[in-house]
Amino acid sequence: MNVFIGISALLTLLAVAWLVRPLLRKPTGHGVSSERLNADIHRDQLHALQADLARGVISQQDFETTRDELQLRLLDDTESFEATPKNKKQSFWTPKRTSVAVGLSLPVLALGLYLQLGTPEAINPIAAANRNDHQMQEMIDKLAQRLESNPNDPKAWVMLARSYKAMARFAEAQQAFERAGDIVKTDPDLLVDHAELIAILAGNQLQGKPEQMINEALRLNPKHPMGLMMSGLAAYQNADYQGAATRWEKLLDMLPPDSPDAQQMQANIDDARAKGGLAATESNKLPPIPAGAGAGMTASNVNDMVDRLAARLKDNPDDLAGWARLARAYKVQNRLDEAIAAYAKTGKLLDTDPDLLTQYADALATRNKSLQGQPNELIKKALAVAPKHPMALMMAGQSAYQSGNYAVAIGHWKTVLSVLPVGSADIDLINAEIADAQRKMGTVSKP
Repeated sequence: MNVFIGISALLTLLAVAWLVRPLLRKPTGHGVSSERLNADIHRDQLHALQADLARGVISQQDFETTRDELQLRLLDDTESFEATPKNKKQSFWTPKRTSVAVGLSLPVLALGLYLQLGTPEAINPIAAANRNDHQMQEMIDKLAQRLESNPNDPKAWVMLARSYKAMARFAEAQQAFERAGDIVKTDPDLLVDHAELIAILAGNQLQGKPEQMINEALRLNPKHPMGLMMSGLAAYQNADYQGAATRWEKLLDMLPPDSPDAQQMQANIDDARAKGGLAATESNKLPPIPAGAGAGMTASNVNDMVDRLAARLKDNPDDLAGWARLARAYKVQNRLDEAIAAYAKTGKLLDTDPDLLTQYADALATRNKSLQGQPNELIKKALAVAPKHPMALMMAGQSAYQSGNYAVAIGHWKTVLSVLPVGSADIDLINAEIADAQRKMGTVSKP
């Protein structure tokens, strides 16, 4: 904004200087004098008269008579120029006053025209953003009004739903998606968009209808990027870490190997495999970088990327999502102290993200070798946000088991069994944990 004002002021000053300069210039005095011109003419006529007398063309009397007439005519021609310029009445608009008037009026006129015809708020990013939001709101409201009178336009309902979603008006977006009808069921993009919206309304949980819609989108397009991403996330939330890693590996194959998205996806895969106790394989590593595309990714390269992210966050500490990414990266690298410090800076995200809460608790528990204390408080907070979050339930059961509350541990683990997909590889492991807790209580479960 300051740069724009400075440039505008400079251009205005240049324009004023260009206009005022001729007014302030002193006159050079090279004009033609009418008095001198008349005197020269009469002198020439007198010389010609004298020449005629010398040649005898005219008489002495005629010479004297004509000479007297020439002198009277000369006196008459020069009489009006006898008054000096000082005797003339001067105009109010002298060059100096005119230049001052121009110098003052031009900037005022330019500012007035800009305020009338221009867009002053455009130089203020916040005001421009507010104006754009207001215009967007007006467009959405007009579209909604048009659909009330013409509701049989599914494409327009989809447009309205996406607009509401972008404006964080989630309940209205859900209603608009429902009004769009069957068009949503046949388009993988719309299925994924709608599934994401339903998950947001359900506290960022993908179980149930959102997961079904994502699976349908992948049936229509098995390589749908957002579908693969969300399908992996749904599996992760269900504690199906093998399924999450498998889906994300498919997505990883579609990403540019040296892109930030690929590196983030690799971190997600590593996290899923670590959670599931799965060994890293060649299938879940980053694809090789083509020849000529730069050096291959090494541990040193990954460390450099993480350090660059940390340096950027020092200059932009309000990037909460950036701190969450950095915390996860540190955790994958087993840099637990740095991961815990980064998780602590995620601020209000910890109030709404059960995944982030359980990751934070896991990092603390791994470092402290215990789930008691702060890790247990974070797990309780995660379950308050998402009561059936698989990882939070598993960790809550482990915390209760460590403190000798075997009945509570069994209750948490049985709840995990109720949310796991049929055939999950974790079912046998959880049943074994339940049986062990029951033995500790001195009871044996009946078949």
